[in-house]
Amino acid sequence: MYGWVDPRAADEMNNENIDAKFQATYVWQSHAPFHAAYSGANSLSAGYEKSYSFTSTAFIGYRPWVGGELYLNPEITQGVPLSNLAGLGGFNNGEIARSAGPHPSLYLSRFFLRQTWGVGGEQQTMESAPNQLKGTVEAQRWVATVGKLSVTDIFDNNAYNHDPRTQFLNWSLMNYGAYDFAADARGYSWGAALERYHNDWVVRAGTFIVPMMPNVEALDFQIHRHFGDQIELEHTYRFFDQSGKWRILAFTNEAKMSRFQDAINLANQNGGVPNVNNVRYGNQHKSGFGLSLEQALSQDVGVFFRGSWADGKTEAYAYTEIDRSLSFGALVTGDRWGRPADSMGLGLAMNGLSAVHQKYLANGGLGFFLGDGRLRYGQEKIIEFFYNVNLAKNSTVTLDWQNMKNPGYNLDRGPVNVIGFRLHQTF
Repeated sequence: MYGWVDPRAADEMNNENIDAKFQATYVWQSHAPFHAAYSGANSLSAGYEKSYSFTSTAFIGYRPWVGGELYLNPEITQGVPLSNLAGLGGFNNGEIARSAGPHPSLYLSRFFLRQTWGVGGEQQTMESAPNQLKGTVEAQRWVATVGKLSVTDIFDNNAYNHDPRTQFLNWSLMNYGAYDFAADARGYSWGAALERYHNDWVVRAGTFIVPMMPNVEALDFQIHRHFGDQIELEHTYRFFDQSGKWRILAFTNEAKMSRFQDAINLANQNGGVPNVNNVRYGNQHKSGFGLSLEQALSQDVGVFFRGSWADGKTEAYAYTEIDRSLSFGALVTGDRWGRPADSMGLGLAMNGLSAVHQKYLANGGLGFFLGDGRLRYGQEKIIEFFYNVNLAKNSTVTLDWQNMKNPGYNLDRGPVNVIGFRLHQTF
């Protein structure tokens, strides 16, 4: 028929084939002196401190063929954390890398290929965004991702508390606190993931390589021996005509990790304090799970919940020292007071440790992040409130406050109040 165009061909003509986006984020934070009955080598400093971080990222995307997307993300990072990034389970700044330093460092954060195969269902529009080219996909599809990226680019993606550049800054609010996902010291890894979308359901699984040692930059490419696996089930639903999602995740790691009980046993035999660095031999297994919920209450209000658990037998290998965590809160946009581009959030996180992890620290052991010399255990409780002010198109400034009770799970220390601001620009 003259003038007729195949809808799928029209969709292909509307696809974005190349794009480049950029972001820059600066975070400044400080805390006043707080009560501490004692301090150790890995304690949060009880005196006044300040810290900062800066990141700048280019998101370059190219569509080499139908269904294929290739992404490249060069990134610059710089920063000085509070107390050399020690003394907390839920750290105060999700933008600070474990390898950050006072001088700018340029590296390749992501380099990956995404391939999508449609197998039916209605056409859905994917809007242009960082690491997402504009185009259409089918509601029923397979998606494979291979290369270097962050595991949390694909897994544990809650709409209301996932991005420390625009939402909550605290580590135990932006991710599952107990999710020790495979990553180098900057938060990235090499691996592969496969997703199956079927209308309102998604199942995804992935395997990624782990670092050579806990929280270092060098990665171990012996993926047949050392790896981090995860699987996640996601469902989208409507509740009182408002959208919501729940996710269930399970993960398992195989790596050359130390067991807390081995370190305690060795110290009991030879004297002194337990040290995980003395018992890091042979492959160890770590597993855990998480449950996540996001629910819109109205056009401008959304709430979230996360619960996560890890077995807590081994040291933290790639994330932070949290073995159990619950977090919940709300995100609100400024429509109701005439500033729709503004937003604010309030979140609460409660973090805990396994019994053997508690014993290790109470006996004077040092973890990668924790170690007050002794421990009178209590849950680490964190409240975070932020307000994003839209300054101009694609530019925001954020005021942020975090209250941390029992920092490092220690009833003899704190509370700590961290105040800060964030500047975020996209273009």
